Amino acid sequence: MSPARSAAIHFRVEAADLHAHLWRVTLVVERPAAPQKLSLPAWIPGSYLLREFSKHLQRLTARQDGRVLPMQQLDKATWTVDCMASSALTLSYEVYAYDASVRTAWLDAQRGFFNGTSLCLRVHGQESQPHTLEVAPPDPQWQLATGLEPQKVDRHGFGTFWAASYDELVDCPVEMGRFWSAEFKAGGIAHRFVVAGAPESFDGERLVADTQKICEAAIRFWHERGKPPFKGYTFLLNVVDDNYGGLEHRNSTALIASRRDLPRLGDARQHEGYVTLLGLISHEYFHTWNVKSLRPAEFARYDYASENYTELLWFFEGFTSYYDDLLLRRCGLIDETTYLRLLSKTINQVQQAPGRELQSVAQASFDAWVKYYRQDENTPNATISYYTKGALVALCFDLSLRAEGAGSLDEAMRALWNRCTGGPMTEADFAAVLREVGGRSYSRELGAWVHGTRELPLAELLATRGIEVHQDPAPLQQRLGLRTQDSAGSVQVKTVLRGGAAEQAGLAPGDEWLGVEVAGQGWRLAKLDDLLLYAGSHRRVTALVARDRRLLRLDLQLPAGATTWRLALRDAVLAQPWLAAKPHA
Repeated sequence: MSPARSAAIHFRVEAADLHAHLWRVTLVVERPAAPQKLSLPAWIPGSYLLREFSKHLQRLTARQDGRVLPMQQLDKATWTVDCMASSALTLSYEVYAYDASVRTAWLDAQRGFFNGTSLCLRVHGQESQPHTLEVAPPDPQWQLATGLEPQKVDRHGFGTFWAASYDELVDCPVEMGRFWSAEFKAGGIAHRFVVAGAPESFDGERLVADTQKICEAAIRFWHERGKPPFKGYTFLLNVVDDNYGGLEHRNSTALIASRRDLPRLGDARQHEGYVTLLGLISHEYFHTWNVKSLRPAEFARYDYASENYTELLWFFEGFTSYYDDLLLRRCGLIDETTYLRLLSKTINQVQQAPGRELQSVAQASFDAWVKYYRQDENTPNATISYYTKGALVALCFDLSLRAEGAGSLDEAMRALWNRCTGGPMTEADFAAVLREVGGRSYSRELGAWVHGTRELPLAELLATRGIEVHQDPAPLQQRLGLRTQDSAGSVQVKTVLRGGAAEQAGLAPGDEWLGVEVAGQGWRLAKLDDLLLYAGSHRRVTALVARDRRLLRLDLQLPAGATTWRLALRDAVLAQPWLAAKPHA
């Protein structure tokens, strides 16, 4: 714990009502302005959508010198208090917290969690002042974990924490409850792993050992002799029946995953769900360098009230997505076959999105606020994921550099870190380090791969590393150009892909595909794969569809020839420097 230090801004958070899911927050501003403006963020960095956290704030009052002060609400999330500058201002309010995601806040009788962006008002004009956060225990048996610096805490972790600024305060989520916890060191730095909601079968020792390997690999990747940009790191994992995701922070991450994805005692198998969880851990940890430290110049200082636009999410999310699974391979947690299977999946996800021909990854980055984070039935037709295509752009740069014998993307990433001193960067900075490492300009590749919509030269570049591409028959959904869900004895159409056979036939999102007519006979469809059973050798059928209670007969031509990619290792010697590269070698 650090010695006690005074702060101009002090928050106290306590449970107002566990069963009503209400946090009570008390904010003391020692030296307010006259009048004082305050606001609650509209979004949380790392999740590019205006979530309007103020919708859950209620019972806001202000007092000074024992009297209630008048307040005026200026907009959806901003207030001004008619106060004097001569004495401390105290505000109190409640926040409803029943969102189990990593982005907001939660409170019930079993667990508490919050991000500061959901609970902590921003005191305008004093964002750079030190802040303290005091958290009271809702239950005497609960524990608390956070990346915030403890100032005075009890043996369960509750008490007062210090933050140098508002940015630091809201960038350290808080987890509490009766959770499992373990500690380890990586790169000489203390790490803590917290798991809430784990079943008795959970193999915590294995999770910690594997996470330690990931952390060591990431630290070695970025630093030859230097230290990470944090003094300690905390993983906060909430396991539930069915969910998945993560959100990066400066010295911690909030994760959510299915209980089925956890490693199990007595089961040494590397099941698919656990590999996915390890990839999530790797992804969010890599973000500590690549978006929390090294970050878009537009994010040098966050505007919490509105969208913060950048064209660089292909780099920060895409390149992180490239390295998350690659580091699993390099630290021995998966083999080459598993890695190539994961890479094949990424390639197929991009190939199956018609939006890749419409929008570049730079444009997709800029439009994240209204497209990627507001997905609907037309999203695959209108945009491309800067996660998946961005990862393939990273692959292309890495293999191009290696094929030319000039270096690797690993070296370029470290050169970028040094060039920008682990701080704000632009695309021009990345172009400069590519020239530095590669010995030539890569402006043509940046224009084509990042700002263009043509296909990436994946097959040719993979061949330089001894990887061959096999084209396997595509699943029926892909061949038809749609995405469906089998439900209650019928097929529900979720998405119709641009230019596919389903669109040409007139199928639409929301249709209930009831049956099919083949050569004068009608058949009920219980699942999509039944279509091939009833069609037999016929290439033309009639789809029987219900739309808005109307029954439609649609002429459908069954296509042939669609394929998916499958990567296979042909030459292990060529692949070795890439798949098992040693950092700084």
